[in-house]
Amino acid sequence: MPESIDASDALIDNWTKRLEENAARYQALADRMQGQTVTERSKDGTVEVTIDSRGLLKNLVIAETAAGKRMAEVSAQVMQLVQRAQARIPELLQQAMTETTGTGDQAAAEIVREAQSTFPAPPPEAEPAFPEPGRVRRFLPEDVEEPPRTPPAPPAPPASPQPPRRRRPVEDDDDDFGGPILS
Repeated sequence: MPESIDASDALIDNWTKRLEENAARYQALADRMQGQTVTERSKDGTVEVTIDSRGLLKNLVIAETAAGKRMAEVSAQVMQLVQRAQARIPELLQQAMTETTGTGDQAAAEIVREAQSTFPAPPPEAEPAFPEPGRVRRFLPEDVEEPPRTPPAPPAPPASPQPPRRRRPVEDDDDDFGGPILS
């Protein structure tokens, strides 16, 4: 029996050592990703976004030169840049994993797959179609466009004044309804 107890102790010690090593590697990965940020800038330099490793917007810079653009254009640029920056997170995660946990780790590979599904590659850049300035764009589940609003019709000319209505004389009856309040 003493041999099996010693073998069990060695097995548990070996298992504990592997768990501690894995925990240290994953902690190193978490520490490495904690400070990572991604910055993307528009081609014309008017918009710049920075996101953290969780995909959250940390900084947004809109240059004064964007004042001449339509707001629909600027907002579309912001969203496009955020998506491009977020799509780079799986790549950063893969690089950090290669340096900390190694490439053969199944759990690490699953973390990268999850990041890829959360932050997919953005669609190819195309000229965004913006609504005409007079059109209102609603951002609803139906994503419906409203037609331009027509100004209201001018008010009708005032009708000729009606002669004032004559008051009926107050009749005094016993129920005190309809008569003067203060008497």
